[in-house]
Amino acid sequence: MSNDSTKTKEQWLQQLTPEQYRITREHGTEPAFSGKYHNCKTPGIYQCICCGARLFSSETKYDSGSGWPSFWQPLEKMNILEKKDASLGMTRTEVLCAKCQAHLGHVFEDGPNPTGLRYCINSASLKLVEKKK
Repeated sequence: MSNDSTKTKEQWLQQLTPEQYRITREHGTEPAFSGKYHNCKTPGIYQCICCGARLFSSETKYDSGSGWPSFWQPLEKMNILEKKDASLGMTRTEVLCAKCQAHLGHVFEDGPNPTGLRYCINSASLKLVEKKK
């Protein structure tokens, strides 16, 4: 997949579903407990749906009870950007793909040890590449 963050809307819509586009390119979210990975236990690596960047490992995924896939750390910190998000009348930290600037979700400081972080990520922004047996 391309990592070109300057694609037009039409180019993105050729690659992504309307829901994936709304979430990754328009900073949307999916309803809690609706995403295909929120309850997934399959071992593997979660990649950015837009560019294929390796973002999270199933080894750091946990059930936060929030309804979204949650991870206590990214696979490689350099593949993630964090940005202040003051939308919806609250201040949060938005998580973006560093390679293509796709909106992934948000990170909160209420996660488990060892990091204390909860990367709360939209399933629609991810593609799971299953671990080979």
